[in-house]
Amino acid sequence: MAEVRLEGIRKAYGDLEILRNIDLDIRHGEFVVFVGPSGSGKSTLLRMIGGLEKITSGTLRIDDKVVNKIDAADRNLGMVFQSYALYPHLSVRNNLAFPLKMAKMKKDEIAGRVQAAAALLQIEHLLDRKPRQLSGGQRQRVAIGRAIVREPKVFLFDEPLSNLDTELRVQMRVQIAKLHKQLGNTMIYVTHDQVEAMTMADKIVVLKDGRIEQVGSPHDLYHRPASKFVAGFIGSPRMNFLPCKEKGSDQARTEIALSDKMSRWLPIQTTSSKGGRPLTLGIRPDDFVAPTGMPGELVVEIDVDFVEHLGSATYLYGTALGDHVVARSPNDHFHAGNAGRVLLAVSAADCHLFDAEGKALTRLEAPRSWN
Repeated sequence: MAEVRLEGIRKAYGDLEILRNIDLDIRHGEFVVFVGPSGSGKSTLLRMIGGLEKITSGTLRIDDKVVNKIDAADRNLGMVFQSYALYPHLSVRNNLAFPLKMAKMKKDEIAGRVQAAAALLQIEHLLDRKPRQLSGGQRQRVAIGRAIVREPKVFLFDEPLSNLDTELRVQMRVQIAKLHKQLGNTMIYVTHDQVEAMTMADKIVVLKDGRIEQVGSPHDLYHRPASKFVAGFIGSPRMNFLPCKEKGSDQARTEIALSDKMSRWLPIQTTSSKGGRPLTLGIRPDDFVAPTGMPGELVVEIDVDFVEHLGSATYLYGTALGDHVVARSPNDHFHAGNAGRVLLAVSAADCHLFDAEGKALTRLEAPRSWN
């Protein structure tokens, strides 16, 4: 296991700045996922940790050792990429053994490590096959095995599942999570898929435009997003955003106006006591419930134009207060034929507020859905 520390990391190609002032601590044995849209810098950051990209400025430490100028081969890292990069003319056994042979390791030790990795990944029956005889999931397990045999301090995964179909992606997510539990190594994983991030990570690092937007557990990022960007990126379906205005506030509440006739006090701390400024109300689709008439509920009328049945859940797509809204139905009786207007409610404690710059205002009550 190893600790990885990034201090003021910056990456630029001439005047083009890709990463800006990245500070991050990754503890021993953590499974950390870098997530963000295309162009956010997540793969570049991983490649800098791996020694495949030079650091423009800043300090990278692995176990308190500065590794900025240490070659990738000497950092004791195991890397797995989107491309399996297996040697087509070699058997699985020899693909696994190749990095150990290059390190001039003894034959007996090579054989032992190959067998142990194959057993861990349940590919012992594939050792004598060539890559062309394997499925995509099997090839990816071989690629992971080739990293395992080196017994690295840190595993680096760069979108390793993007070439697989949906079912194989789910299977490999489980396989990698089990692998982390069994090995206990520090793992850093890059993906653009927030579902992968939410299901696998101990800690998620959300990147946007070369900067860290937020760092936290999946639970924290879902329930306590630091910005409108994080709130919209984490969670599927994405959070609903409705424009509103600040009507009034005190130390423990903010009153918002969604229309001339609709206002509500929320247990959210404002950063200003001035009324009239524009805000954005955020509501998770899964936080809608049937109205109960209890104090503190925010009731929203949704004009439903499409109903999506997913078996375990039904989602309503429509408009509310002039904006697009997605809501999880509190029952499964809706269907395309009866789409129309429906009243749904959300607890004030489940509401989010964002200022004009997209920064989240502080919520003062635990959300109803917080377990």
